[in-house]
Parts: sequence; structure tokens; C-alpha cells
Amino acid sequence: SCPITLFSTAQAEIKKYDTYYVNVDPDQDDKATEIKLLSFKRPHMRAFHCSWMGFFTAFFIWFAIAPLLPEIAETLDLSKKQIWTSNICSVAGTIFMRFINGPLCDKYGARILMGILLMLASIPCACTGLVQSSATLSTLRFFIGLGGSTFVCCQFWTSRMFTKEVAGTANALVGGWGNLGGGVTQIVMGTVLFPLFKLGMSPESAWRTVCIVPAAVGFGLGFLIMRISDDAPKGNYAEMKKNGVMCEVSAAASFRSGAMNINTWILFVQYACCFGVELTMNNAAASYFKQKFELTTESAAAIASIFGWMNLFARGVGGFVSDKLNSKMGMRGRLIWQGCLLVLEGVMVFIFANSDSLAVAIVIMVIFSSIVQSAEGSTYGIVPYVNPPVTGSIAGVVGAGGNCGADGFGLGFRQLDTITAFYVMAGTIIASGVLTVFICIKGHAGLFTGQDSEEAIAAYKKSAGGPAAASTTLQVPEPDAEAAGEVEGEGEVGDKE
Repeated sequence: SCPITLFSTAQAEIKKYDTYYVNVDPDQDDKATEIKLLSFKRPHMRAFHCSWMGFFTAFFIWFAIAPLLPEIAETLDLSKKQIWTSNICSVAGTIFMRFINGPLCDKYGARILMGILLMLASIPCACTGLVQSSATLSTLRFFIGLGGSTFVCCQFWTSRMFTKEVAGTANALVGGWGNLGGGVTQIVMGTVLFPLFKLGMSPESAWRTVCIVPAAVGFGLGFLIMRISDDAPKGNYAEMKKNGVMCEVSAAASFRSGAMNINTWILFVQYACCFGVELTMNNAAASYFKQKFELTTESAAAIASIFGWMNLFARGVGGFVSDKLNSKMGMRGRLIWQGCLLVLEGVMVFIFANSDSLAVAIVIMVIFSSIVQSAEGSTYGIVPYVNPPVTGSIAGVVGAGGNCGADGFGLGFRQLDTITAFYVMAGTIIASGVLTVFICIKGHAGLFTGQDSEEAIAAYKKSAGGPAAASTTLQVPEPDAEAAGEVEGEGEVGDKE
């Protein structure tokens, strides 16, 4: 049975912090009911900022090579198919790790995994200069891509620190600011560092050495994150398990429970059609603009970076609107927003693919990118509701969907002409939006069927009226015995197997 200790109101619960800087909900394990962006205080806001900074740096490392690909292709005499093979490998590297990271977050927390993955991904990034062929480029990008799985840690961490009613906004902000690394790396690596390095060496020597910079930053930040942050509001997982305030979770049982839910796989497909599109554009945009509009490497990289820069606000807007619609309409509001965004996204891909003017293409890309990232934020506004005790596993599966989508669309661009590949991508996105009709989460209304439970209605009405039960003093919540028992019971079955 679960070794969690029940605390009476007369007995102080053992936890790391007696007071919090933000309002918390004691009925949701001291999770924060508000987000104070200008605060860096532990545990809630420290974890918030560490999650997005860690993912931002991982994203920067992950796509540091992308704006340099025209130079690398020229040096190594690579074909279009060989370049796209390396793009596909860079995204494939993180798929397996995203599936694994979810249950590992449920078991060990996000902090340690975030730090370790950042440090590991930095090593192959620093070895970029050793690339001598298409095969070694693809292999190197595969291992760098493992760092992209920090997205799961990022989303799980904020879901662990913030209540479900504000998780859409929290998850969207950290995910969006993390994804911003994809835009920043385009302009920093392609327009700033690469030209700077070229001042003292040849173009080939410049691209072979410039990736040492993001590698060094990533390794240092990974170590720092593990030292200065917390796994959960009440402390680190190891301490909480030792003190009897947290159950030991079976990673296998957690993954099985998340993967057996059909909603997980619908969100998997939908995330493939928003984050997968963003990854595809991160890989392709610089080369696309350079070839179609005959631009220099520096100019193409600067324009391509605009797609990623929309993450500064767009993903946050997607999550924020999802939370607001939830406070008015419950889950049905979130689903209406989700479906509309995906259909609009598909339409914008059609328009972008047919833009022959550079100015028009840039304007359409800004709108297209904003919708893509809003859909990402909306998706992870839904994830915490699917099955709360195994949110890590569900976040991992859905996150892996983004990479699977990028690989699928990448194969399309590798095998088809560009305009056809864009059409296939657009049609797939619109079809994924229609799948919103089939999302049906226990206790919540669907798009056209069902009703929210009394508990769900009370929760979103409470969030609409403000954090009524929030407190900054020491509170002693009763553990969620039913949820903990569900995962623990599955864990015992898994152990017997």
C-alpha cells in the first residue's frame, strides 16, 4: 500500500517551506493559483523560470546547426535529401526520450532530468566541428536531439507547481518562452555568432567552432538548475517520499495508465500538427527563404527566426485564452478554442505555400506562426485534465507527438516537391482539428456531448471568481488518496508482472 502519512490539523505536515510567496490551493497539494512573472522565489516561481530557461537553452542547442546548414551543405557537398535526412534525425532523437521522460518525471520529478539532459545534449553539440559526412551529421544531430525531450520536464514541472485552473497559462508561457530558443538560435547563430567567427577564420572553420558557445552555456545551466530549484511545492521528491508525504510511483504503471487513454492519442495527433509544424519550419525556413527568394545565409536566417520569435507571446496567448474560456464554459470552451486554432492553422499553411512575394510571405508567416504556437499552448491547457495522477506520462506521449509530426512532415519535404509537401501538411492539420469532436474527458463536457460534473463546475467557477481558498500560510491538506492509490495499485500489479 502507499506509504503516505495522513496529518491531522493538530500535527504539522513535514514540508520544505512554511510560507509561500504566491497564493496556493491546499486542496491541490499547495500548487500556486497565480503566476507572478517578476518573482524568482522558491519554490513555485523559481521552478517556473528554471523550466523555461532550461527548455529555451535545450532548444537553442537543438537547432544551433539549422541556420548553418547552407554552409555545411556547401562544405560537405550534401544534397537536399541528405540535409532533410539530418533534419529528420535531429527530431527523431527526442521521440523515444519524450516517451520515457514522462513516467520518469512522475517517479523522480522534473528538476534532475532537466539538468542531466541539458548537460548530455551539450556534449554532441560541442562536437559539431568533427562532422565529415552526411552520416556523421545525421548521427550527431540525432544525439543533440535528445535534449529536445526536456520539453516534457518543462511542462510537467509547471503542472506540478500550478493548479489545473491556471496550468494552461503556466504551461503555455514556459513552453512558448522555451520554444523561443528556436527563433533566437536562428538569429544568434546565423546572423551574429557565425559572421563574428568568420572575421578571424574561414567560413568552414567558423561553422565548425561556433557551436561550442551554446554547448558551454547548456552544460553550465543544467548543473545550476539541479542546485537551485525544487521538484514540487513541498520540496524534492526524495525528501517527500522519505517524510511520508508522497507515494512511490511505478514508472511503468504511470506510462500504462496514460497510454491507455484515447484522449492522450488524440492530443498526440493534434500536437503533431502544431509543434511538429513548428519543428519542421525551424529546420526548413532558412533554406526555404534562401532558395526561393535568393537571399544570403545571414538574411535568410534572420527572416526564419521570426517564426520562433512569435513564441514570445503566441503560445502564452493560446494557453491564457484556453484558461479564460474554461472559466466561462468549462472544458467545452477549451475544446472550441483548440479545434478552431488547428483548422485556421491548416488554412494559413495553404496561403503561405502560395506566397510568391517576400514581403507577403513574411507577413503570412507571422500570422501562421502565431496560430501554430497558440495551438500548442491550447493543447497543454487540456493535458493536465486527462488523468491528473499520471500527467507526466501523458505530457510525454503528447510531446512525442510533436516530434513524430515533424518527422512525418520532414519525410514529406524530403520526398516531395516543396509545394506538394506544404499541401499535404495543411490537409493533415485541418483533419486533426476535426478530431477535437472525439475528445471526451471523464467528468468534463465534450465539444458537442456530455456535461461537466459538479466538481468540475465548482473548480472553474472558483477560478473565475478568484483564488478564494488560497493562502500564504501553512496549510495541512489531506492527500489525494484515491489518485495516489490508483497509480500505486497499478504499480503493485506491474511489479508482480
